[in-house]
Amino acid sequence: MASAAALPDARMLGAVAVGGVLGSLGRWGVGLALPHAVGAFPWSTFVVNVSGAFAMGLLVAYLVDRPGVHRLARPFVGVGVLGGWTTFSALAVDAVQLGAGHDVQLAVLYVAATFLVGTLAVAAGILGGRKAWPGP
Repeated sequence: MASAAALPDARMLGAVAVGGVLGSLGRWGVGLALPHAVGAFPWSTFVVNVSGAFAMGLLVAYLVDRPGVHRLARPFVGVGVLGGWTTFSALAVDAVQLGAGHDVQLAVLYVAATFLVGTLAVAAGILGGRKAWPGP
């Protein structure tokens, strides 16, 4: 059983929930703007996952070694907004659908590209963030 000190307070839960709503609605909007047929490259999922990785890199660069950042910044943006924005489950469904459509090469390319470009996006976000917001 968790102690009372380990449980988040209502403001923390609210920050995560509101951030999650915003991220999820944004992801839904990108899906509407960039629809794809089953078996076609899922650009909307790719775009949200890569942009979310970049944004996470920026967030990490901003929060690391920065005293005085509001305690709800990370839960709101990192867990809420970016957690709602990015989606591993949609990536997995898209990959399975590509493979089920007998385009296994495209499925493998999609998964590999998402992880490679996503990792590079985090690195770019961290580097860009450190240049934009040098630590104290």
